[in-house]
Amino acid sequence: MARMDSFSTVIRTASHEQHVEAETSTFMSDLLGGRLGVDAYVRYTEQLWFVYEALEAGAEALASDPVTGPFIQPELFRLPALERDLTHLRGADWRTGLTALPATRAYADRVRECAEQWPAGYIAHHYTRYLGDLSGGQIIRDKAERTWGFARKGDGVRFYVFEGIANPAAFKRGYRELLDGVRADDLEKQRIVAECRDAFALNTAVFRALGDEFPLSA
Repeated sequence: MARMDSFSTVIRTASHEQHVEAETSTFMSDLLGGRLGVDAYVRYTEQLWFVYEALEAGAEALASDPVTGPFIQPELFRLPALERDLTHLRGADWRTGLTALPATRAYADRVRECAEQWPAGYIAHHYTRYLGDLSGGQIIRDKAERTWGFARKGDGVRFYVFEGIANPAAFKRGYRELLDGVRADDLEKQRIVAECRDAFALNTAVFRALGDEFPLSA
């Protein structure tokens, strides 16, 4: 059982409010409630591509970093699955006309900045994205399959399918152990926690922008 002062507990508790805000955004509530069309889901998937491109483009260079290296696990990588989904959703020329919302651009830029200049800060973005995908992402996959008729764990929702992780619960336990053993002093850990909050805020800003783009008609 995790000690109350373990870093994984601290980081989860400290970012709880922002996590809830992101999960309960109007856009995500409408999407999960089946009140938006598949075009909104496609647009959201497009935005994810920009964030994961930033997250994974720098991953190889970080694999040898003493602080961040243990977190770079190829079975988590989402970009190939995302690109397969986008091919299914938008066609073979999906890159043509792919645009990032300003909020998405800001999010991706911050991820890239951490990857290049502050590896410990990159952990905050790695944690908020991948553990979120393994957990809440499964709710999105299930809803997408039922609402828009995607094949179960097939093209269109492969982003949410971690084929290399047979036991997500065990994987998440191992991930929390990595967080607990992170090679950082208390001040650096506080900075990572603050970056984690910022990561959720950046994500929420993307949801807000998507909500503006896909308002429900009164």
